[in-house]
Amino acid sequence: MSKPDKDTIQWLVDQSMLHAAKQRAITYAGQARLWQRPFAEARPRDASAIASVWFTAYPASIVTRDGGSVLQALGDETLWHALSEIGIQGIHNGPLKLSGGLRGRERTPSVDGNFDRMSFDIDPALGTETEMLGLSRIAAAHNAIVIDDAIPSHTGKGADFRLAERAHADYPGLYHMVEIKEEDWPLLPEVEEGRDARNLPPETVDLLKAKHYIVGQLQRVIFFEPGVKETDWSVTPVIVGVDGKARRWVYLHYFKEGQPSLNWLDPTFAAQQMIIGDALHSIDVMGARILRLDANGFLGVERRAEGNAWSESHPLSVNGNQLLAGTIRKAGGFSFQELNLTIDDIAAMSKGGADLSYDFITRPAYQHALLTGNTEFLRLMLRQVHHFGIDPASLIHALQNHDELTLELVHFWTLHAHDTYLYQGQTFPGNILREHIREEMYERLAGEHAPYNLKFVTNGVSCTTASIITAALGIRDLDAISAEDVRKIQHIHLLLVMYNAMQPGVFALSGWDLVGALPLPAEQVAHLMQDGDTRWIHRGAYDLVDLDPDAELSAGGMPRPKTLYGSLTSQLQQPDSFATQLKKILAVRRAYDIAASRQILIPDVEHPGLLVLVHELPAGKGTQITALNFSADALVETLHLPGIAPGPVVDIINERVEGDLTESGDFTITLDPYEGLALRVVSSTPL
Repeated sequence: MSKPDKDTIQWLVDQSMLHAAKQRAITYAGQARLWQRPFAEARPRDASAIASVWFTAYPASIVTRDGGSVLQALGDETLWHALSEIGIQGIHNGPLKLSGGLRGRERTPSVDGNFDRMSFDIDPALGTETEMLGLSRIAAAHNAIVIDDAIPSHTGKGADFRLAERAHADYPGLYHMVEIKEEDWPLLPEVEEGRDARNLPPETVDLLKAKHYIVGQLQRVIFFEPGVKETDWSVTPVIVGVDGKARRWVYLHYFKEGQPSLNWLDPTFAAQQMIIGDALHSIDVMGARILRLDANGFLGVERRAEGNAWSESHPLSVNGNQLLAGTIRKAGGFSFQELNLTIDDIAAMSKGGADLSYDFITRPAYQHALLTGNTEFLRLMLRQVHHFGIDPASLIHALQNHDELTLELVHFWTLHAHDTYLYQGQTFPGNILREHIREEMYERLAGEHAPYNLKFVTNGVSCTTASIITAALGIRDLDAISAEDVRKIQHIHLLLVMYNAMQPGVFALSGWDLVGALPLPAEQVAHLMQDGDTRWIHRGAYDLVDLDPDAELSAGGMPRPKTLYGSLTSQLQQPDSFATQLKKILAVRRAYDIAASRQILIPDVEHPGLLVLVHELPAGKGTQITALNFSADALVETLHLPGIAPGPVVDIINERVEGDLTESGDFTITLDPYEGLALRVVSSTPL
């Protein structure tokens, strides 16, 4: 094997993200533009004020016009008329930049839906920079913003990783990668022909830790799959560097083998340069106002003398996020974190870090409430938000996204495994409560009860919002869904909309929600699930405004699933459709500025299916009450709401009086099965 020639190395440098970031940094050096805005503290309410209702797109699932691009489809005027009419204020495109890897000079495809970035350039399969600018402009014309992605924890195996493997300049400092001495190569497994890495078994990781090469096994193995990913470490074959030396590297990857993890505390500070450069590119070139910090809790890893490495709740993640989020604010943007860790971590990351946080705290809990008809665990989690000092207005309350319904319940697994919690009249340690909740959800949501939903490794269940509802209704065969079933599913879907939208903060929903998508049959995406990634069943193609009604596949090759509601074009012409009723809910949300309200009470209730949330509206607009029935039974209950001025209680969606809140704070509520009400107390007492 010979060392790489200079032309190859220069070509890789020219393609690399680190090189692009250094070039971009030059345009800021010595300039005043990054000193005009506050940046030290997170500003969640300022962030949600510019856009509090988001449509979360997924590029691989977008159906385009015949011969058109994904970016053209997302910037289509008909689509924006529909989104604007519904009340959408922001579009989160999902990752658009070139992803995947390189073998020689040939591109290899993305291994994780474009979350393995290899360039700042837009993926040409999705569109052009000009089309991206067109999308930003049409969004602005409809008083909406564009939301993009930064991925601070890893890259793909593009030019940056290939340069790191060749020990070129600063590039090895980008990654958690360690050169293994030749005399220890016999400890390493061979890499099969045609592959560029092999996952290490646990015993090999332990040996390498004992020999002081690596920090050892991590606190958990995300995406664990026997025979595919048993640890977070993989090894390369023999690679000859720019100096002519043959090396084998062991590298860390929290996620898939093709997503090498970045090293946020290396003397080169190469990772910081690259990721901050990427974020500034998204703001300046792609027109983004808000950036998602994907998997931003995994920036620190440290050896421990005993046990597994310290890889979660690490202070370096907090510090790294402060650097990145602060730079984004200096440049005029905001950021949010998609962080499935403990509530402690979410709270810590928010102190000077990302402005908003994805609501992984109550998302599995509201799904549990629906599946069991019992809201006790949901109330527990809502109260934990307040216990840890998190403002609900800093959370993104969402329906389906591109990932699985996560059931890891990390909060009860790591830091709080031995804390005690009162649940259903008993006291449980956190780890036992976690297993109880998980067992209930797995039993109802997948397996024999709902075979169309599939477990996703050890993390959760791959499903759509609609297929969570079908499981809750006991529907086992999706092909047997009747017109009456569709009405029930839509009714419950709107209940879940109300739970998320009638809270302070951001409300987000996907294209799959808007059309009522069901999961794809597994055999249709079997070629994408060979590594155990079942999430592809819930990422079916969707066409929101009939750009190509006859297309069987999205531009990204995803098949169309069965959908229950139809396109937005048809729905907005029907007074009882999902989109039309969604429009009514969001209009009320906007009229009373519920996004800017303060959550002041989560009262105890008697009926197991009832949830009540009480909010203080801004600008002296009074008190708002969200009452939701997660059960199949009608209920009548008298609520006690202390400290709230009495007066008539009005249904602000249907514009009718529901009763009166008495001087003693009592109000009797009546709810049909799976009914939700958004109420306001019209107080006669001066504020």
